[in-house]
Amino acid sequence: MARIIDLTLTVRHGMRGVEFEKLHTVNEHGWNSRMLHLYSHAGTHMDAPLHFAAGDGTIDRIPLEHCFGPAWVIDLTGLKPKESITVGHLRAVADKIRPGDGLLLKTGWSVHVDQPQYYRDNFPRIGQELAEWCVARRVWLLGIEPPSVADVNLLEEVTPIHRILLTHGIIIVEGLTNLTALCHERVFFGAVPLKIEGGDGSPCRAFAIEGAAEGSLTFPHP
Repeated sequence: MARIIDLTLTVRHGMRGVEFEKLHTVNEHGWNSRMLHLYSHAGTHMDAPLHFAAGDGTIDRIPLEHCFGPAWVIDLTGLKPKESITVGHLRAVADKIRPGDGLLLKTGWSVHVDQPQYYRDNFPRIGQELAEWCVARRVWLLGIEPPSVADVNLLEEVTPIHRILLTHGIIIVEGLTNLTALCHERVFFGAVPLKIEGGDGSPCRAFAIEGAAEGSLTFPHP
């Protein structure tokens, strides 16, 4: 039987880039509603090429069929803070990856989400060798737990890594959580962003399906 695992951080008032403002109440207006103020890269989110000028692609122009597909779950728990993730970290899985596969990097970093400074500044990051390898292997997705694939405090690092991936159509999903709940080495992954006109990115709902028959859920990728 297939099992669906939610990999999305709950969007909460007070998290980075998120504020909720009460707008209506049942007692005063007959219904409840809130005004949501959202940073385009808050919580679990997807980047668009526009985010780093890696083309003019915006989040609303990413086809839905590019947001779903098979992915390998790579156990990287135990990485040191600020460690660069290389192809070598993929170990034996590296030889199994084929065009159209995705990578979900399970580092355990989401446990630090309520320690903003540590979460944002000390996370393991994608090395340039791995980014270029993903392009060469035609990987469709790179999903990670930290808030960015590279150090946001170093433009000379964060810009080229994003551009390498985004220029070649690789979907980037950052801020994943609950990867420890995944039991299978290979899953079906999906992440659906808000359809924001001209968006450089968007919070998204990310999930994995375990136990789906191989090939029963397939979508074309560029």
